[in-house]
Amino acid sequence: MRIKSFLIALSGLYAASCSAGPEPLTKPIVLASWNLEHLAEADGSGCKPRTEADYAALRERLRSLSADIIAFQEVETLAAAQRVFDPKVYDILIEERPGSKRKPGCNGRPGLFLNRQAVGFAVRKGLEVERRPDLVDLQLGDPNLRSGVEIVLAGGDGQTLTLLSIHLKSGCASGEASDACDTLQRQTQALRSWVQTRAGASETVAVLGDFNRRLSRPGDRLWTLLDSPGAPGDLSLAADGRKAQCDPKYSEFIDHIALDARLEASAATFQEALYSGERLSDHCPILVTIAP
Repeated sequence: MRIKSFLIALSGLYAASCSAGPEPLTKPIVLASWNLEHLAEADGSGCKPRTEADYAALRERLRSLSADIIAFQEVETLAAAQRVFDPKVYDILIEERPGSKRKPGCNGRPGLFLNRQAVGFAVRKGLEVERRPDLVDLQLGDPNLRSGVEIVLAGGDGQTLTLLSIHLKSGCASGEASDACDTLQRQTQALRSWVQTRAGASETVAVLGDFNRRLSRPGDRLWTLLDSPGAPGDLSLAADGRKAQCDPKYSEFIDHIALDARLEASAATFQEALYSGERLSDHCPILVTIAP
């Protein structure tokens, strides 16, 4: 399935909210990924304590993105997500993994506690999605590792787009030397199995989230493991070689939107949404706008 044919079919969903019959799609669909850095339910909680003014700034930043579907990471609870994603505007789907109870672990900063870090999706109301069971294989049997949240976006005529929100193990952004690299490799193998299974069933897929890996480096072993050129499950990175600008210390992305290579690259526009002032998170949102 080509993405343009999917979007033409999807046009009926947009038109249904304003017309009795289908109309040509005039609004692009925007997919985004945003690691919200320890987004807590309560003010002053977690490894990045925030005030109501901070949550208001996050909400304003979200509005400026005009995103239709956002894969989010590092969100404590549904209530925490609702402080940023207005439930009148977005349906929120968050992973079912309960996570660990609050515990010290904020880089040695006294008085701070590490809250649950969950992944999920915020889906603009009016879009029809099916939630599938969470991809628990990414946990490798460890309750402190995150599962993936899988949804299927439906268009007309039976066309679908399968999306997965993930947050993989940190500590192995490049190379293979750290203790975390074995874990990240096994998670990548589980992700590859998921991609190949879905693609083998003729589903068009996109994986969005914090991969904690500089996958765009030439010859990166984990990207080589994940990708399957010329076969079902062939992926492409939406950033397409662009340099990251969110943090001056890092020029390579660890957040990625990996698109099914069968999608028409010419229809997708990638963007890293930088902060104009204070950094609201240690990650900037990344987006792909897919034109009709």
